[in-house]
Amino acid sequence: MDEDGLPLMGSGIDLTKVPAIQQKRTVAFLNQFVVHTVQFLNRFSTVCEEKLADLSLRIQQIETTLNILDAKLSSIPGLDDVTFVSSVTNGSQSETTSELSQQNSTQDSGPQESEVSSENILTVAKDPRYARYLKMVQVGVPVMAIRNKMISEGLDPDLLERPDAPVPDGESERTVEESSDSESSFSD
Repeated sequence: MDEDGLPLMGSGIDLTKVPAIQQKRTVAFLNQFVVHTVQFLNRFSTVCEEKLADLSLRIQQIETTLNILDAKLSSIPGLDDVTFVSSVTNGSQSETTSELSQQNSTQDSGPQESEVSSENILTVAKDPRYARYLKMVQVGVPVMAIRNKMISEGLDPDLLERPDAPVPDGESERTVEESSDSESSFSD
């Protein structure tokens, strides 16, 4: 026995003679535990959803601001040849810079070849159906919203990234004929 008078080796009680805890009491404790746990998880998920919604809104605002800034920067002439140089030098960054300079050089040689053919082909940028979507991109409307709208109207949303591409599916011939018809009606 210890100083409190309790046996050192177990309680000394024969547990076969002790009555069981009432089932109603056990069920009540279990129900209380389940209810409190569910309430906690519901509150936790609600708080997480609110924080994710706020974060998503902030990301969309940042994307919109970035698109507006990009449109403003692209409206300034002479910034096409400017490259970004970082003070931290990594092999991957130097590769990226060299890839960008190679792309710029190939893009510079590209317009010379396509100038002759661009007179007869209607590009996406000149097509009035696509021009309004390109303007939306320049203004800063979220690209996913524009893509969804284009899909709902039956237009190819991938052409937003290639404004110099010809209009697909013979639509260019039809619009060129319509524009020549309208020009001839004005000249009469």
